Amino acid sequence: MIRLVTSQRDELLRRIAPDVKLGKDVRVYAFVNLYGCEIGDQTSIGTFVEIQKGARIGARCKIQSHTFICEGVFIEDEVFVGHNVNFLNDRWPAAVTPSGDMKTDGEWKLERTIVKRRAAIGSGAVILPGITIGEGAMVGAGAVVTKDVPDGEVVVGNPARTLRSKQAKLRG
Repeated sequence: MIRLVTSQRDELLRRIAPDVKLGKDVRVYAFVNLYGCEIGDQTSIGTFVEIQKGARIGARCKIQSHTFICEGVFIEDEVFVGHNVNFLNDRWPAAVTPSGDMKTDGEWKLERTIVKRRAAIGSGAVILPGITIGEGAMVGAGAVVTKDVPDGEVVVGNPARTLRSKQAKLRG
């Protein structure tokens, strides 16, 4: 039996499509699925993460395991995304049209999501389509974000509500 070091094993157990743009010193763990996306320098992508075409992740971000980042999501630099965070991009998802035909790519509306610099999103959060999470904002674990989160706000719950405002200065 051949023994592999962790980095060799991870190389065998991840799927990175040729159209992915990886920055310098990006760390990608095993069992990921990346296609058509862009990942900034020194970002870490955890195990069992999927990042779809048209998504962009900034530099020095941490994307923890089991997270789903769909088309239309833009994450700026130095953002933390906890385990099992799900981003959505279609407010009215359906498999078929009113006539019963399978929906095609042109039959739904992509709503973009922006996560600004140094924001943090706790484990298990769900981010609905068309949301902006402000600079330095924090989304609590398990929150369902249904509207924009202003810079420096801390939101929790379902639906997410402001718990408190943070100081204007960013966390160090």
